[in-house]
Amino acid sequence: MFRTTFASRLCAALLSSTALTAAWPASTALAQVAATATPASAVVTAPERFFPQPPGTDYFLADYDQYERYLQRVAGESDRMKLQSFGTSAEGRTQWMAIVSSPENLANLDRYRDISRRLARAEGLTAEQAADLAREGKAIVWIDAGLHATETVTTQGQIQIIHRLLTQNDAETRRTLDDVIILFGHANPDGLQLVADWYMRNPDPEKREFDSIPRLYQKYVGHDNNRDSYMSLMPETANINRVHYREWFPQIVFNQHQTGPRGMVVFIPPFRDPFNYNFDPLVMTTTTEVGTVMHSRLISEGKAGSGMDSVAPYSTWHNGMYRSAPYFHNMVGILTEIIGGPTPEAIPLIPETQLARNDEPMPISPRMWHLQDSIDYQWSMNRAVIDYASRNRERLLMGIYQMGANSIERGSEDSWTVTPQKIDALKAAATSTDRGAIDAGLFDTVLKTAENRDPRGFIINPAEQRDLPTTVAFLNALMKSGVDVEVASAPFTVNGKRYPQGTYVVKTAQAFRPHVLDMFEPQDHPHNTEYPGGPPKLPYDVAGYTLAYQMGVTFDRVLDGFDGPFRRADDQLTTPPGAVIGSGRAGFVIPHEVNNSFILTNRLLKAGASVEWLENGARVSGAQLQPGALWVPASPESTAAVRAAVGELGFNAYAVDRKPAGGAIALKPVRVGLVDRYGGVMSSGWT
Repeated sequence: MFRTTFASRLCAALLSSTALTAAWPASTALAQVAATATPASAVVTAPERFFPQPPGTDYFLADYDQYERYLQRVAGESDRMKLQSFGTSAEGRTQWMAIVSSPENLANLDRYRDISRRLARAEGLTAEQAADLAREGKAIVWIDAGLHATETVTTQGQIQIIHRLLTQNDAETRRTLDDVIILFGHANPDGLQLVADWYMRNPDPEKREFDSIPRLYQKYVGHDNNRDSYMSLMPETANINRVHYREWFPQIVFNQHQTGPRGMVVFIPPFRDPFNYNFDPLVMTTTTEVGTVMHSRLISEGKAGSGMDSVAPYSTWHNGMYRSAPYFHNMVGILTEIIGGPTPEAIPLIPETQLARNDEPMPISPRMWHLQDSIDYQWSMNRAVIDYASRNRERLLMGIYQMGANSIERGSEDSWTVTPQKIDALKAAATSTDRGAIDAGLFDTVLKTAENRDPRGFIINPAEQRDLPTTVAFLNALMKSGVDVEVASAPFTVNGKRYPQGTYVVKTAQAFRPHVLDMFEPQDHPHNTEYPGGPPKLPYDVAGYTLAYQMGVTFDRVLDGFDGPFRRADDQLTTPPGAVIGSGRAGFVIPHEVNNSFILTNRLLKAGASVEWLENGARVSGAQLQPGALWVPASPESTAAVRAAVGELGFNAYAVDRKPAGGAIALKPVRVGLVDRYGGVMSSGWT
């Protein structure tokens, strides 16, 4: 079996890698603080020489325009950094990625990016070939800032951290830059500009605040810019997903947030249960490793107040967040939530946080807290992640390959995923046996039945879709997340069913199989309670979100292996154009269940044309259209609009000689107002 041979070959590669380092001598920490750069620091502009005030100063926030200009300045001064645009924001600002590594690595970025891609996708590689690539490759770490713009620590700290990595010449810095390529990306340029401008507008520093900002910090989705990761609807999300899942494939994604638990400083993984049963267990154990070294680094440097697990509600179940989507792509996802901001604050006395325990090993005493204090912690945590990636470079590269290869194997043979409902079925089947002596044979007869097998793939027949443009949007969302989608170049048959040319196929024998399953299969969230029979523990976020269901996609779930005349789609799919069917001159009947019909409706109403909803639907040209079908009387304006729309928007319109019988509801143009309150409402979500 592949798994046996792969594991034996992988073992030597993993054993030869540097083991987890969980603590640092105090002398190391002091040396890092004391280390200064050689003359290179004289030519790389220090933040305090560039900004009106040094980032990290109380009552000061650098804005995005300043941040952008600073990155451009130091990119031209240092041979340890390249600055790349990776897209534009909703308001048209450039999203910048500062790529920081050794000069030698920066000279070979294309090669190291290709190695990362090949290992992450795991296609056509033997374990020996993967080990060779891992030895040659560099660990890739993504560290973002500013996703939620009122969480101001991360951007201000990133400015300092980049400067330190460009100028410090201590042994750890040189080693980590040799081993690791760090991608510093900004997640929300528009939000930073909004928040910093608002905060700095008051000439009295002690009166500065951002609680009174009139709106949230992303133009369309506010706080929910961190719930877009499997849809990629916002340009910022699409840009980051392209970097993560189609270009760079980082082994570690570090997503920095605020604020920390009360009476503490920062939350760092490990996370609490449940974790999602679709992703590879190595994701979770490696995430726990990275979180543990972050805690250990803070403690070794005397930085108290970090907590994990039960101190916060964060879990690893939901797929839609910047740090959780990587789990379904075989990547480590790190979330931190730290206190602090430009206005000093007090750490309160919370009695329960003063007793050391597993989840809070080094409590912090009440004290005043400043922005620079948070940045010092951020530096230590960034340093810990980068150091881990350096010391475990080959392990990370081989690990992402192993997980991808596991996914390809599981999608190529019969496999089973254990879910809470299946455990309930197992318990029910075991009730007839003696207490404490469950028949082990039930594992095969209850859990590993033929009908319980995981799907080998999903087949989407365009002719069966109620709303083909929305189905195509679903497939494009998968592709933006790095999933392979195939298109049939000729008719084919699977399990006795005939499918036409142009049918879409998504197989599970691919590296990002966990994401495929999570988008097609229903979620089965565990029923977690505070104690047996007690109240439920609330999920941290959405418990069920199957995207194929939400978007009304009709698909066949195939449990056996299959193949056909399939070609991989290399770019975003386009909706096949619709057509005007028939030659009638009275008007057009248009299906209502296609979301794009609303676009046409608004265009027609704006042009002054008549649009009605047919109460009984209509049967036209052999097609039965549901109640709510559109009736559009023919006119020069409406005819031109309909004929243009069918090709662009991807639905058919039926030209008929008479209006269908039955009642109809005339539509009138309406003005839509978005209700909001001053300051925005996080829970209102999307606009």
